[in-house]
Amino acid sequence: MARTPSNMLPLGTKAPEFSLVDTVSEKKMQLSDVKGVKGTVIMFICNHCPFVIHVNPMISALAKSFQEKGIGFVAISSNDVKNYPQDAPHLMKETAKKEGYTFPYLYDATQEVAKAYDAACTPDFYLFDAQLKLAYRGQLDDSRPGNGIPLSGSDLTKAMEALLLGQDISPNQKPSIGCNIKWFQ
Repeated sequence: MARTPSNMLPLGTKAPEFSLVDTVSEKKMQLSDVKGVKGTVIMFICNHCPFVIHVNPMISALAKSFQEKGIGFVAISSNDVKNYPQDAPHLMKETAKKEGYTFPYLYDATQEVAKAYDAACTPDFYLFDAQLKLAYRGQLDDSRPGNGIPLSGSDLTKAMEALLLGQDISPNQKPSIGCNIKWFQ
């Protein structure tokens, strides 16, 4: 199991635009379609990564809780499905339904969106403010498969709560750790 860290896109970076197909609704979606009134969480995930499988219950719970408060959520998979067929769009749709995602699960067929966000791993989390400026990037919490630390979502939760309260988010942020994005060969 590879342990690839986030690249840590500079804070304040404007969220790159995208237009990708939602594997559940099969509709094209842009950043403006998923943007929350108060903030937006963009997650790079995939179906097969043990790190993502580990955090799925927490990301579903956080989305349900924070979407009601004005935070938009979206997940994007950018993996090479030729070499990793378990991440194919039709299986993404199944994963979204099985995990109870209340957010779109988009497929980045060209990997251009992952490159624009400087995404490196799955899961990779980005929180943008109401003006779509990067306020947080990094880990969900300290839990990893097999490390015995329970899932809490604490790092991302603290950032979202601070954003909602208009408080400063600490720039001392830990990178996420996960499987590397499966780039085209």
